[in-house]
Amino acid sequence: MSTNPSPPRPLIGRGSYLEALRIGEILRKETVGGTLLVIAAVIALIWANSPASESYFALRDFKFGYEPWHLELSLGAWAADGLLAVFFFLVGLELKREIVAGDLRQIGKAIVPVAAAVGGVIVPALIYAAINWSNPDTISGWAIPTATDIAFAVAVLAVIGSHLPTPLRIFLLTLAVVDDLIAISIIAFFYTETINVPALLLTLIPLALFAFLARKYRRFFGLNPSAAWFILLPIGFVAWALLHASGIHATVAGVVLAFMIPVLHSSKHGKHTEGPGLAEIFEHRFRPLSAGFAVPVFAFFSAGVAVGGFEGLGSALTDPVSIGIIVALVVGKPIGILAATWMTAKFTKATLDPELKWVDMLGVSLLAGIGFTVSLLVAELSFGLGNPANDHAKVAILAASVLAALLASILLGSRNRQYKKLQAEESIDADADGIPDVYQREQ
Repeated sequence: MSTNPSPPRPLIGRGSYLEALRIGEILRKETVGGTLLVIAAVIALIWANSPASESYFALRDFKFGYEPWHLELSLGAWAADGLLAVFFFLVGLELKREIVAGDLRQIGKAIVPVAAAVGGVIVPALIYAAINWSNPDTISGWAIPTATDIAFAVAVLAVIGSHLPTPLRIFLLTLAVVDDLIAISIIAFFYTETINVPALLLTLIPLALFAFLARKYRRFFGLNPSAAWFILLPIGFVAWALLHASGIHATVAGVVLAFMIPVLHSSKHGKHTEGPGLAEIFEHRFRPLSAGFAVPVFAFFSAGVAVGGFEGLGSALTDPVSIGIIVALVVGKPIGILAATWMTAKFTKATLDPELKWVDMLGVSLLAGIGFTVSLLVAELSFGLGNPANDHAKVAILAASVLAALLASILLGSRNRQYKKLQAEESIDADADGIPDVYQREQ
């Protein structure tokens, strides 16, 4: 019997070849969405600070809907409560697929990005709370810097180069998905003042019906795209409306509904015995809707803030709210992610993949400091529209996201040549199926 100790397990694995292809496809789609998100935010900022600014705020605050159902909302609220539910539906689908059928169904592979996401939530929250501890009016914004905007982060990657190694791509996407799930859990538990119990209990009826139909007739909904729009969407809307009436933020409905969609397990080589699962089909169908419409429209209505010239900008950036958000996102996020990753390596005796360096992890951790979409949502929940603290928080979120993007661009840009080399090595000596040898060896 051999007494040689087994080699240390890589801290961040390459994952399966199928997973690498799937992650690459998701990141390409999110790149387009991230670009549209940035464009929408820039348009909103320009409009909100132009001579025609009143028309922007009038549009954002225009109300419509059915009041008896508590649905007479402004356009901005419809975007935050309604359209972001689509975004979180995709987040839920991605997370469930990773847990049930993805590489992360193995605890050994899941623990690193999950621990990193937790660290990237706790440390920024503590930093913000420490800076705003003495002000009871602003301490409520502690959750603002906890989220990562995957679309914005991937858009940055598209600019600085597309040669990020596959293990880091998987790590970044999984980190952001878990990060967003933690953020939506925080919204559900910490930003719910009162609960309408009858409405909450009634929500279980459409949720149960949605789950039954999605599981019982998954092939029907998979083969008939229009069926989901005419059958599942109305049921999902009822669940969303009831959850909204219950007092819990309605975006939570997106994640809950996503967890009702069935996911099929993959065989050894990544092929489904019964075809793709409904979760995979829905993810493919609805990701363009989320990235191309829902998130950019939300950004348009949420990013518009009247800065007030250089004097107003200076006032906003020196507010403890802004200081807390900027320091938490730009400094706290990388510290939390790297510390959690290092501690995981320390306690599990795992080592970093030999093709990667800790400087690569630092670059990805800086990208995680781009907290745009969910941070804007949490800012509105923390302070409310019309509150100066909310306006200052928006300025800080935008400033921190830009700063994190610039720092990540400088660092990852300097590593781009190494990334190209790594990617070239992955593509050498593919087998007859076009799968690089490195994946064949791992299988």
